[in-house]
Amino acid sequence: MSLPIVSPQADLLLPLPQPGERWASHLVHTHYFGFSIPEAALGAFIYIRYQPAFPLCQGGVCIFSGLDNVNLMDIDFLDYQNTMPWPQAEPDGPIETANGLRITYPELGRHAQVSYQSRDGATNFKIDQRAISPLLARGHVVPGEDTDADPSQEPGGFEQYMRCTGSLTLHGETHPIDCFAPRDRSWRQIRAERQGGSVAMPGVGWSPICFGEDLSWSQVSIEAPSGHPLWLGHFDVPAGRPAHTFAWICVDGETRAITDVRRKVHQHHPRLYSATRQTVEADDESGVTHRFEGTAIAAAALPAWPNATFRDHVYRWEAEDGRVSHGTYQELWFDPYHSVIRRHLTAA
Repeated sequence: MSLPIVSPQADLLLPLPQPGERWASHLVHTHYFGFSIPEAALGAFIYIRYQPAFPLCQGGVCIFSGLDNVNLMDIDFLDYQNTMPWPQAEPDGPIETANGLRITYPELGRHAQVSYQSRDGATNFKIDQRAISPLLARGHVVPGEDTDADPSQEPGGFEQYMRCTGSLTLHGETHPIDCFAPRDRSWRQIRAERQGGSVAMPGVGWSPICFGEDLSWSQVSIEAPSGHPLWLGHFDVPAGRPAHTFAWICVDGETRAITDVRRKVHQHHPRLYSATRQTVEADDESGVTHRFEGTAIAAAALPAWPNATFRDHVYRWEAEDGRVSHGTYQELWFDPYHSVIRRHLTAA
C-alpha cells in the first residue's frame, strides 16, 4: 500500500484570501522544524503559525535542556511572539519572520536551511536539513479537527524526516548539531480555540523516531485503553476505535501503513504530567510488529494554542535490536484531561 505523497511546492504554500473572500479566523498554515543535541540533553522547537484571515503570524524559537522546565521562563532560550506581521516571503522563498527566523529552500521538498539570530547576537543557529524520507501526506492529527475543516479549502499537510547538521550558539556557548529530525507542515486547517478542544479526549502523543535511512517511523495517538491508562473511565473512547490518528513506517526505503498502535506510559513527569518513560508497539500492513522503548532526557512546557497544553521532549528511543536514537516527543491536551491527570498524579 503506497501512502500519498505531497508535491514539493507545498513547502511554500502560504495562500491568503483574495479580495472579497472571508476566511475563518481559526484557519492556519504552519511550519515546524526542530533539532536535538543529546549529549547536552538539549532540544529545539522552531515554529511558525500563520493566520491568513488577519493576516498575521506567530512563532519563533524555543530551546530547552534537562527535565526541570515547568514554566516557559525555565527553558534556556525563548523568543516566541504571539503577534507578528505576515512574514516576508517571495514566491520562491525565503520566508522570514519579524523576530529573525529564516527558512530557505535550495530544493523544494528535499533541502531546507533554517537560521536564527537573537537580538543580542548571543544565541543563533544555522542548520541544514536534507530529506531521508518522502513528503508523506498528513491530514488532521488532533481528534475533532477534521469536523471543523472546510473541505472547499482543500486542507492538508505533510511530514518528513531530515538529516540535520549545523551549529547552535546558546548564550555564547557553541554546540555542533548532527541529528535526524522531523519537519512538518499544515495548510488551510481549522484549529479552533474552544474550551475543552473540538472533542473531549485524552492527551495525544507524537513520537517520530529515526534510526537512519533504513528505519524511521511516526505516529500520533492517545495512550491505548488496553494498557489501563490514567484517563480510563473519564473519557468515552469507543471500543475498537484505533488509538492512533496518523502513523507510518519506512523500512529499507519501503513506506508502509500502520494498522495498529499500542502506546503504554510507564512514568509521568511529576509536575509537567507528560510521559517520561513509555513503550510504543505498532503493527504495519505487512504483519510485522515493531516495538520501541523510550525515556525522556529533556522536557519542557512550551507555547501553544491558548486552550491547550503543549509539552516537548528529547527522548532516547531503543529498538528491539538495541539500536538507539534521540529526537522529539510531543504531547498536547486540553483542560478536561489536565484535570484528570493532575488529580491522579498529585494524589499519588
